[in-house]
Amino acid sequence: MHEIFVSMDYLSLIKAPIESELDRFVELFNESLSHSDGLLGQALAHIRARGGKRMRPILVLLTARLCGEINDSTLRAAVGLELLHTASLVHDDVVDESTERRGQASVNASYDNKVAVLVGDYVLSTCLLQVSKTGNEVIFRHIAELGRTLSNGEILQLTNTSDNGLSEDVYFDVIRKKTAALFESCCSLGAISAGVDEHNIGEMAEFGQNIGTIFQIRDDIFDYFDSTEIGKPTGNDMAEGKLTLPVLYVLKQHPYESMQKLAAKVKDGTINADEIAVLVEYAKKMGGIDYASKKMDELSARCHSFVDKYVTDPVLRQAFNCYIDYVSVRDF
Repeated sequence: MHEIFVSMDYLSLIKAPIESELDRFVELFNESLSHSDGLLGQALAHIRARGGKRMRPILVLLTARLCGEINDSTLRAAVGLELLHTASLVHDDVVDESTERRGQASVNASYDNKVAVLVGDYVLSTCLLQVSKTGNEVIFRHIAELGRTLSNGEILQLTNTSDNGLSEDVYFDVIRKKTAALFESCCSLGAISAGVDEHNIGEMAEFGQNIGTIFQIRDDIFDYFDSTEIGKPTGNDMAEGKLTLPVLYVLKQHPYESMQKLAAKVKDGTINADEIAVLVEYAKKMGGIDYASKKMDELSARCHSFVDKYVTDPVLRQAFNCYIDYVSVRDF
């Protein structure tokens, strides 16, 4: 049975086996997003200021440590993956017309859509440049395929938003192509950079996919509660035409006609704030949050089983277990 460090600092325990390497990652990442030109330099500084907890590069480094040693290719792959993720967020904010990202003004809100699209393109090109420095064709191809998958996931989500269907299967398909694909790639790239053959990364990739699915479900649950830290109002996903797991579940289990009509209004973009509040309360009251939490628990159990099976070093084992628990219980 794994240990859960409820009262301790998760992030410190997670970073313990890779602290110096993570510092080096931050240096490389910030260097890659620096530019002397006025507007571009300002926009890149704006992106750097977001910082974040570096959960994806941390997973790359932890997996490389599990499989062998963290090397320059590991660091470059982690930088490349984080840059690809960053570029996708800049572009997603334009697509979603979002004004905030984790409590900070988005690039498109601080400047405009034209600047945001071009800055996103610059960051994407920088990603390819960083990955090319690994000299590893497999890593380069993996990042390129990931970029295609993320774009496919975004288009699938747009299609699902305009489609009148209410499908839990489509919901999980979108997660696989957007969030889970990133975490899956973290594990794959970490292992490959440490010398594992790409044909032998199946269980590590599955671990990453499960982590990513937990991460997204947790993110979606946030939308049913007020939080200034998250930087979006309750029901923001529904305002953008997205129906997430808690409400999809209750719509299927308790298909009241009035709620089905509200869900249809979410999909066609005609729902108002008061109607969103009704749907949010309906999902909470009828067990939608409990159901989503149960799904996270099931995936967490699979992830802990992977750690029990493959991670023997006590410090690394603790880091992986805390990573799983943190993703499941984080507040933002």
